[in-house]
Amino acid sequence: MSDTPARLLNLLSLLQTPREWPGSELAERLGVSSRTIRRDIERLRDLGYPVQASMGAEGGYRLAAGAAMPPLVLDDEEAVAIAVGLRAGAGHAVDGIEEASVRALAKLEQVLPSRLRHRVAALQAATVPLVGGDGASVDPRTLTVMASAATGHERLRFAYRTGDGTGTRRLVEPHQLVSTGRRWYLVAYDIDRDDWRTFRVDRVSEPLATGARFTPRELPAANAAEFMSRSLSRLQPTYRVVATLHAPAAFVAARLQSSLGTPVPVDENTCRLDATVADTLEWVAFRLALIDCEFEVHEPPELVEHLRELGARITRAAGATGP
Repeated sequence: MSDTPARLLNLLSLLQTPREWPGSELAERLGVSSRTIRRDIERLRDLGYPVQASMGAEGGYRLAAGAAMPPLVLDDEEAVAIAVGLRAGAGHAVDGIEEASVRALAKLEQVLPSRLRHRVAALQAATVPLVGGDGASVDPRTLTVMASAATGHERLRFAYRTGDGTGTRRLVEPHQLVSTGRRWYLVAYDIDRDDWRTFRVDRVSEPLATGARFTPRELPAANAAEFMSRSLSRLQPTYRVVATLHAPAAFVAARLQSSLGTPVPVDENTCRLDATVADTLEWVAFRLALIDCEFEVHEPPELVEHLRELGARITRAAGATGP
């Protein structure tokens, strides 16, 4: 193999397999001499790849963890597997990794050959995820188009359905995507309305990056998350939720969505939740019930009343189906 760049990429692909490669086996695989393999290893090290060599008559090489992550070389199957996994994570907000998933997916789909894009799309279409029904599902392609447009400072057109079902067309300067854990939102400057807006991504269809570049405007907030919080507080009443939960704090924290705050231990079997929540009473009641432990809500009174009515409704339903 006389093409040095191609040989280096093939060598790197082999080294990224988690095993140690004898120099003779690498030379045989690539059709070159062991001396050429040693030179190529040095080239990879010069490029920042931490290739470790073991001592011995035969000698061996393996790629080690470094201070920074170098570019990865993926074969077709690996690229498809990663793209499908990222799409699944991006399509249903995963607490803590949602924005990183979308950024990685946007980068990967930008360089995927068309044949692999078709395979990813086919796998996605043939797969039905089982989700908890506690958040709106979004098309991962919509997210990647928006993420790419925001990163490239490119104006974006899309169809949008408002809360009352009215259909509109929007032209915006996308700033950033924000995930609340339940839903995805786009923070953007609306050209026609000459103001900043937030858009629920599950209500967006036909997103199109126009190719027209723009100079980013100054957001009227410290960051997109703060702007999103202000927008939600105007649209949704804010409640202070105070509850005692009869389970260890670690048990509750593992089952409680982060937007509902962090439980504080009272003792080893009890914890207390005190959080300001901008969401519906129905949603808060649902999340508390999913924790799978006894609990008492102290505030707000509206939530206490809602739980009381919900409990009575469930009791009546159970009685209606009993013997």
